[in-house]
Amino acid sequence: MSKPLEGVRVLDLSHVIAGPLTSFYLAQLGAEVIKVEPPLAGEVLRSMKNGVDTDTPTGFAAVNAGKQSLALDIRTPQGAELLRTLAASADVFIENFRPGVVARYGLDYASIQAVRPDIVYCSISGFGQQGDWSQRGAYDHVVQAMTGMMMMSGEGDEAPPLKVGFPVIDVAVGMLGALSIVSSLHRRSRDGAGQYIDASMIQASLMLMYPNTCAYLTDGTPTRRVGNRGYTGSPAADTYRCEDGWLAVAANTPEQFRKLAAAIGIEELCSDARALDLAAFNLPNGFVVPNDRAYVVERLQTAFATRSAARLEELLSHAGVPAAKVRKLEEFLQEVDATGCVNLPDHRFHQGGRELRTHGIGFAFDQDGGPTPSGAPALGQGGHAVLAGAGLDDEAIAELERAGIIRTQAGAAMPTTP
Repeated sequence: MSKPLEGVRVLDLSHVIAGPLTSFYLAQLGAEVIKVEPPLAGEVLRSMKNGVDTDTPTGFAAVNAGKQSLALDIRTPQGAELLRTLAASADVFIENFRPGVVARYGLDYASIQAVRPDIVYCSISGFGQQGDWSQRGAYDHVVQAMTGMMMMSGEGDEAPPLKVGFPVIDVAVGMLGALSIVSSLHRRSRDGAGQYIDASMIQASLMLMYPNTCAYLTDGTPTRRVGNRGYTGSPAADTYRCEDGWLAVAANTPEQFRKLAAAIGIEELCSDARALDLAAFNLPNGFVVPNDRAYVVERLQTAFATRSAARLEELLSHAGVPAAKVRKLEEFLQEVDATGCVNLPDHRFHQGGRELRTHGIGFAFDQDGGPTPSGAPALGQGGHAVLAGAGLDDEAIAELERAGIIRTQAGAAMPTTP
């Protein structure tokens, strides 16, 4: 079976997470992705080795599997010209330098469009291509701080800011970048027109907070720090300490609240006017509205404290009340392996003498040709074949390598399934 993006060629100048994750999606969906990186040491994520002697450590390999590496110095006139030559046969061009940097080397949208008029060109940056802040550097936690994400996490106005514990904005940019490219490719197949895409960490951050962003822009609704409480504001949509850990529960509707109350022995709250707005509670639709939130929370805390989170997760989930014992990531993944409680793809990339294991790219196709087994390339791996395909003979490639413009692993093939 063929993959959705087979036949699409991508030149990817990006580095670290956001841009490489964008092209990782494209590679896993079948596109030919040529990763362009500096010839001396490659992109910076190769250096995060954690003591392992490899230039494809797990963090790098995870977002670069299935690509080829073209180790090329774009700062040289010969290197930039060579890349423009390759762009003539490309469908997609990705870069995540600060605005204006690639223009110095004649690799901006206008220059690439001159050799490939229908190119889909995606620029990824911290703050977008225009505006006073466009030249600022950006990292995930800095953008979390700037856009208010840190001040939506944590409990209470006096608590210190708290960032999300993983690079959530970088990952979101990668997803949005891939979505924008795929939609642009579809438009091109329909209308024959290319596209310029301006994707930024700022835009991704606001999309992650989309309901709150719209609420403020439309109604002036300020954000609140709700800690581990759910979005609806129900006192039973929160995270409570139990005798064997913590339980997150989402009893948002009156029906769910009644089931929860029965499970933890506080049924009387369902008719207690001090606790709840009973008029709202007895409507056929809606959410639970407390009259005295502190009182309701105290009753819930007391009831949960003497019960098992693991047992309540099973009991409430069976009754139709969303609930989960709080786990570490590794605990969840071990449980999935041991029990098959969630049906997840199990993809293995062949990386040298080892396997890199993932649970896919966030969705699964019934007909996509199966997972791509190729791991991430060593620096320059696949570059010789790319250049030969562009019409350079062995002597021309060797001359470029002697000049330090490129670095190849001549004759090295991409890793394949054993």
